[in-house]
Amino acid sequence: MNESKRRVVKFLEKEIKTYAALSLFLSRKSIKQHLHVGKKKAAISPSYYKERMKEAKSLVHELRKPN
Repeated sequence: MNESKRRVVKFLEKEIKTYAALSLFLSRKSIKQHLHVGKKKAAISPSYYKERMKEAKSLVHELRKPN
């Protein structure tokens, strides 16, 4: 894997950790009760970040494949 792919993989791995933390944080009941966002609701739901994690993981898998 070349240096540019290595950097992208490292970045995506950090993003996956961030998405996992956000998903866990937003899945708590107390957060849902105090959060009023209107039209932007989909962007802060736990499922939104779970989908982003899946996408990032698939990109990492693709980038790690040998050429």
